[in-house]
Amino acid sequence: MTACARCGGALEAGDLRCPLCGLAVAGAPVADTALVRAKVVRCDTCGASLEYSAEVKAPRCAFCASVMHVEMTADPLEQAEAFLPFSVDVAAAREALGRFLAQKRFFRPGDLARLAAVQSLQPLWWPAWGFSAGARVSWAADSDAGSSRSDWAPHAGQVELSFQDILVSASRGLTEEECARLAGSYSLARSEGSPHGPEEAQVERFDVTRSGARRQILAAVEAEARERIQREHIPGRRFRNVHVAVVLSRLETRRYALPAYVLAYRYRRKVYRVVVHGQDPAMVLGEAPVSVLKVILVMLGVLLALAVLFLLLSR
Repeated sequence: MTACARCGGALEAGDLRCPLCGLAVAGAPVADTALVRAKVVRCDTCGASLEYSAEVKAPRCAFCASVMHVEMTADPLEQAEAFLPFSVDVAAAREALGRFLAQKRFFRPGDLARLAAVQSLQPLWWPAWGFSAGARVSWAADSDAGSSRSDWAPHAGQVELSFQDILVSASRGLTEEECARLAGSYSLARSEGSPHGPEEAQVERFDVTRSGARRQILAAVEAEARERIQREHIPGRRFRNVHVAVVLSRLETRRYALPAYVLAYRYRRKVYRVVVHGQDPAMVLGEAPVSVLKVILVMLGVLLALAVLFLLLSR
């Protein structure tokens, strides 16, 4: 790994500019093992790209079941260098879906668990950037500490913070909310150099290069810095108008492939999607139908209550 000639920041293979100061890198090296041109199948609806294999024969997207087309990438793609193994097997994923469907929620149909039928179950690895960084964070905020006669007093400061193993999604098949909730339950210390999981597991490819992901990485650093400043550095019990400015002093990234199951189930002629964490079967994210009858009954109840209230007030 080389260093930037201006700021000394670490440069990874393929970097055209320094991730810290933006200086152009002359003759930037490209690592053949990290970047390859590949044949992938890309979804026409959500844009997810999965590794193409003639043996797998996956004409439909694992995420949204839309038709996929074969595509040969013109530019090199980032490749995962660390795979997290599946610790949840297919049977456990089905059981997790069953528990999800059996949850008692008021607006869900009462016969959901009985009538829902699993239509597909696809294990896969979805891509994410893992990064560690050092940063100088300048902050300003109002708090009740030292406010004297007023409600608020201004405070400001600078602090050096370190961030370790923060994950930023590189998936187009999962939503940002799904990725954020899944990411918190992975054990990155268990990563391996090659995939280990169900034979039918697919690999979603990185569509975003390291340089293209820096905006998301910087946004994640700023969000984490804001939380830590609010929790550890702002005096007092109450605060408002929190502002942070982040200057990176160090940035190291790693490309992860994270395990999950994407399941589709059918209920009364409509298909819904559920995602089961590949290492924690208690983490299940998904869609569920809403009982129209229950919604109507609630609306009628509200209208009846308003009518009674109006009659009482009009006397």
